[in-house]
Amino acid sequence: MTRTVFVLNGPNLNMLGKREPGIYGGKTLADIEADCRAAGAELGLTVDFRQTNHEGVLVDWLHEADDGAQAVCINPGAYGHTSIALHDAIRAISPPVIELHLSNIHAREEFRHRTWTAPAAKGIICGFGAHSYILALRAAGELIQ
Repeated sequence: MTRTVFVLNGPNLNMLGKREPGIYGGKTLADIEADCRAAGAELGLTVDFRQTNHEGVLVDWLHEADDGAQAVCINPGAYGHTSIALHDAIRAISPPVIELHLSNIHAREEFRHRTWTAPAAKGIICGFGAHSYILALRAAGELIQ
């Protein structure tokens, strides 16, 4: 049986490597995708890796995951702090959703301390840089065994 994990990325993550490397690190999103694909292969997971700057597209992909994935890892970016629509989309689907962030959102500006998406997710991983993605994939693999 194929164990597919959607790895969804929200706004501005396409700018990784250029955008505030002191906070987000020097890896590009393409680097992170390669790391996720390698880790997925080791874990026996098929990784479907996507990025968009559009909230509605993330909602559509979450809906698609309901039939097309066994788990979802999502870095909602700033939409995590603002989007009730993403919260509702996560609650509407059956695969477990793991929220992740590169930086420790709790050690940053106060407006980043809370995400609307985290209460709907199975769990949240933050603060480990690009390794947050690998930790989320490992968690996803454990959840869908």
